[in-house]
Amino acid sequence: MKKINLLFVSLFIVACVFAEGNKIKNVILMIPDGTSLATVSSARWYQRYNNPDKQKLNIDPYICGTVLTHSSNAPIGDSAPTTSCFMTGVPSRAGWVSTYPTADPANDIIPMDPSMAYQPLMTVLEAAKITQGKSTGLVCVCEFPHATPADCASHSYSRGKYDRIAPQMIHNNLDVMIGGGTTIINEEGIKYLKNEGYGVFLNDIDGFRNYTGDKMWSLFADKDMSYDLDRNPAEEPSLAEMTAKAIEKLSKNQNGFFLMVEGSKIDWAAHSNDPIAMITDMLAFDEACGVALDFAKKDGQTVIVVVPDHGNSGISIGSSKCSNYGTLTKDDLFKNISQYKCTAEGLIKKLRRADAANISRIFVENAGINLSEEELNSILKCEDYSKSSLSDEERMKGSKLSKVVAKILDSRTCFGFTTGGHTGEEVFLAVYDPTKNRRTGHITNIDINSYLHSSLGLKQSLSSLTGEYFAKHTDVFKRYEFSINQTDKDNPVLEIKNKGNKLEIRPNTNIVLLNGKEVKLKSVIVYVDRNETFYLPQSLGKLL
Repeated sequence: MKKINLLFVSLFIVACVFAEGNKIKNVILMIPDGTSLATVSSARWYQRYNNPDKQKLNIDPYICGTVLTHSSNAPIGDSAPTTSCFMTGVPSRAGWVSTYPTADPANDIIPMDPSMAYQPLMTVLEAAKITQGKSTGLVCVCEFPHATPADCASHSYSRGKYDRIAPQMIHNNLDVMIGGGTTIINEEGIKYLKNEGYGVFLNDIDGFRNYTGDKMWSLFADKDMSYDLDRNPAEEPSLAEMTAKAIEKLSKNQNGFFLMVEGSKIDWAAHSNDPIAMITDMLAFDEACGVALDFAKKDGQTVIVVVPDHGNSGISIGSSKCSNYGTLTKDDLFKNISQYKCTAEGLIKKLRRADAANISRIFVENAGINLSEEELNSILKCEDYSKSSLSDEERMKGSKLSKVVAKILDSRTCFGFTTGGHTGEEVFLAVYDPTKNRRTGHITNIDINSYLHSSLGLKQSLSSLTGEYFAKHTDVFKRYEFSINQTDKDNPVLEIKNKGNKLEIRPNTNIVLLNGKEVKLKSVIVYVDRNETFYLPQSLGKLL
């Protein structure tokens, strides 16, 4: 009997160890922004053509479904509301960052509560940080307050309000932020981060690579970083290297981490109808996925979700501009584009640095293209080409180098585009999950949030956390005397008084002043000017 009991005890211990070993600690969300399935196919074919030994992408073994992404009141979404839904579980309006939308009853895809309009919504990143003590990080190649990274750690009804979004992200206690935007972070933000023990590196690739501390902000370029094909490795790291660095820092936390990695400029290239930029940035993103997957396989406690936020450009392999395109060979389809040594953006930078007499040479050397006289003139006529040999009067108003150069590059390919904007088709889903909970099949952006929430093991719903950390000031301080000082319209101050105590609250920060002394919060304070409401933790009511 004792032997049997010991056997059961041993089996129980093994089972517990196995269960604990399969408990998910880390979640990595990887978003190739604006990536239609045809973009993935184009990148795969390009890779196969130029490197026959590499038949598959790193994500290929894990592609397992499709995702319907949408805004609250429109089937075609932009990055702000679609990634907001990944983060919060609530679809929102175009341009809205992790904020509950105003209702549009005639068009809302799911019913929206009018009383909730403008309510900041708790994100899974914030919830993991606040309730589980996990480390959190963001990696992107756009400027850091751009829509997708902003959706993870800030709140605004307008994605363009960087003056509100950037300080929120700085004060939201991210452990790692790597991306673009050296001109957007201000001295106040840098000072705050350094006082909090962060390594802060601006256009400092050596500092980025050699820093041994756990917390870091590393930004490159004035705003967005270069396309991977144009990137100078001595000045800017690859998305794969940035991802590896983030994982290195975040994985030191025994509680685990949440990381979002964005292939930001696949979307930008799609807007420009620049296929070589789309393809090579997709491949750079796939390399970053490979880094994350290698870590997850060794770690055994990490879930990776790869999903675009929406499609873009209606790209197709094959176009009616090429006769008999359905019978074209792989050389017909991929030889010309494989000669492109830079993107349209990279080519434009070269044109701006050189005299107009060198335009034809630059196209031959960097794209293997012999310009026609008509194409050369179209460049010289661009309103924004300062090196043009034509007078201002001879140039064409509204004609931009970005569109003209991209059109010339595209004309030598047999790729097709239906638009320069977003598209509403389903996007692909790829998941690595060492447990039996892997999501597959056709799901929605709301389901993505649910899967992230369950994978992180969050015990509290995001809606209840929203009520706890983003309550209206009129509810929190209803028993006290309060007023909003709007001397500075952009930075109003909420002042609350009670029994000789004074609480001062400013927006877009995690710091309040109680009788002149700083008190740090776990979350950021959001002010919405449209309803003149501060959204803040309920616990602040107890300070008085």
